[in-house]
Amino acid sequence: MRQLQLEELGRVDADAYKALPKIPLIMALDNIRSGHNVGSVFRTADAFRIQEVILGGYTPCPPDTEIQKTALGANEVVKWEHTSDFIQKLKNLKAEGYTLLAAEQTDKSCSLFDFKPNSDAKYVLILGNEVRGVSPEVLALCDMAIEIPQEGTKHSLNVSVAAGILMWSFYQALAR
Repeated sequence: MRQLQLEELGRVDADAYKALPKIPLIMALDNIRSGHNVGSVFRTADAFRIQEVILGGYTPCPPDTEIQKTALGANEVVKWEHTSDFIQKLKNLKAEGYTLLAAEQTDKSCSLFDFKPNSDAKYVLILGNEVRGVSPEVLALCDMAIEIPQEGTKHSLNVSVAAGILMWSFYQALAR
């Protein structure tokens, strides 16, 4: 076994990537503090052809040194938008037929084991602040909450890790 060289991976260039069909999933970040976490979301969104990333509230946005460090340029090919009125943006997406999903532990969360994305639906997956989670105002707009099963002693995952698990799950279900 040998590690493949970059030129052997057959990656598309930025223009070809932008033309590829995208997974009908928007990642919406609700007041994320860390630019490293935001950059990681961009990089993972690029890997799994996610439709868009929405940066809400005080979530850092490009150009940002921390985002650049982890995104490695993915923020230049993944469609993104920053909005200061996150609630209104989510309401608008809901009116356009998107299903709003919170990545959150609630009394009515659906386990990721049991959640099956519908290939005919469009989704917005909302990730909350690293400490407080999805804000109560945003959670009230959501159609459901998805919880990643965990069996350790901690009650949460890093937001970028959770984003990666969730984006992979959607990609696995909808890309084929």
